[in-house]
Amino acid sequence: MLIIAITIAVTSVAQIDKKREFRGAWIHVINQSQYAGMNVSQMRKYFTKMLDNLNENNVNAVIFQVRPAADAFYRSKLEPWSRYLTGVQGKAPDEGFDPLDFMVTECHKRGMEIHAWMNPYRVTASKNDVLSDKHLYHSDKDRFVHYDNRIFFDPGLPQNRKFICAVVKDIVTRYDIDAVHFDDYFYPYPVAGERFDDDFSFEVYASRQGFTSNRRADWRRNNVNLLIEQVHNTIVATKPWVRFGISPFGIYRNKRSTADGSGSETNGLQNYDDLYADVILWAQKGWIDYLVPQIYWEIGYKPADYETLVKWWSKHVKNAELYIGQDIARTVKKPDPQNPAINQLPRKMALERNLHEIGGHCWWPGYEILNNMAGVADSLKNNCQRYPSLIPPYSRLHDRKPKEVKALRAEWTAEGYLLYWEQNGDTNNPESAQYYVVYRFAKKQKRNLNNPANIVAKTRDTYYKLPYENGAQKYKYVVTAVDRFHNESKRGKSKNVKL
Repeated sequence: MLIIAITIAVTSVAQIDKKREFRGAWIHVINQSQYAGMNVSQMRKYFTKMLDNLNENNVNAVIFQVRPAADAFYRSKLEPWSRYLTGVQGKAPDEGFDPLDFMVTECHKRGMEIHAWMNPYRVTASKNDVLSDKHLYHSDKDRFVHYDNRIFFDPGLPQNRKFICAVVKDIVTRYDIDAVHFDDYFYPYPVAGERFDDDFSFEVYASRQGFTSNRRADWRRNNVNLLIEQVHNTIVATKPWVRFGISPFGIYRNKRSTADGSGSETNGLQNYDDLYADVILWAQKGWIDYLVPQIYWEIGYKPADYETLVKWWSKHVKNAELYIGQDIARTVKKPDPQNPAINQLPRKMALERNLHEIGGHCWWPGYEILNNMAGVADSLKNNCQRYPSLIPPYSRLHDRKPKEVKALRAEWTAEGYLLYWEQNGDTNNPESAQYYVVYRFAKKQKRNLNNPANIVAKTRDTYYKLPYENGAQKYKYVVTAVDRFHNESKRGKSKNVKL
């Protein structure tokens, strides 16, 4: 009954599906104990099943946590293997297994993006964490700050920014990722009665940078600004087609904190004032390519209302793509304020999709889709993400369409009836085709490439297996080419076939 009710609500208040929409899922590893208990074979099966499930629910981007706490879920010469991978920091997985390499291959095989999610400053997540003997902390403890029983890189030290950029460059250079992703942890979340002791770096560097003794907050913001700009420059100098995205805390500033009243009508922790993260500036400067504010609250939550915040961010983000971070539990377990018989998923999707500045969303945590919490996977598959979608093009980086495919034909093979085409360009060139979209139209059906219901496949292969039955039905297939920036060729090549 719940799924039926949601279907009615979605069709009445929301556009059910969009051809162009970012649909991400955060896959975190920090404090996830299941990985350390798996052998390599089990982990491969787990990741494969996970990606199959997300793909079936038409998720098109996986934000995979690869550097949770100054350690690595990938092969690194700069930082030790993660404790969340093997149970002991610095202990390598068996068989030379590299989780990031595996995820890159498997995501791209399914037509999904892979974003490498890193936390820039966190070194430990609790007082019980044991650092590897080879961890940087042991050789240069003056570069770190102890706060709330945890250890952090001091953001005020230039050598720390240089090191973080080296980590980013290493990943971008060696792995075919689509984006680098930072979450909401910059300066640590404030703890009542505790002080973040960055006196040393402030005394050494603040005056050099033009900050007086009463401007420590501005100096801290500048430290994070410098990091974001330097990470951006690092990525552009290494692989300019790799994007840089940030998923900040859901409130930029409360209205009462701003002299001009430009903040949101909210009452909660603030990026700008509490975490020293000026995320709006980063977008304006072109240092980041997308923002995913974590608007994890429900519609009607007075301190931080979802509708209020979605509208605020849509008005204030300039020069970057905007997606919305959606908390699954607080979406599917909270009743719709106008129809308590259903949950808030349909109305949240309607709010998001009716604001043209918003190009999609990301689900937190992605594991809840796998678990089908309160039927969320059913609702996505049957309604809100019923059809495949293409990620909106990053036209600020590159805005030309790739060449059409060549030599489209249908042939019988030992594997069945296949639709073939040829790549038209250099696959190593990100401006050339990197994947293909296959559309199908019945006889006399109007050709409409804007309707996602007509998409039957997204693939990196140059063929598609046709669903042959008895040769009695006529269909038109259209194949388009899409580049690394998600620009799609103009018209595509078409072929009439009998199935």
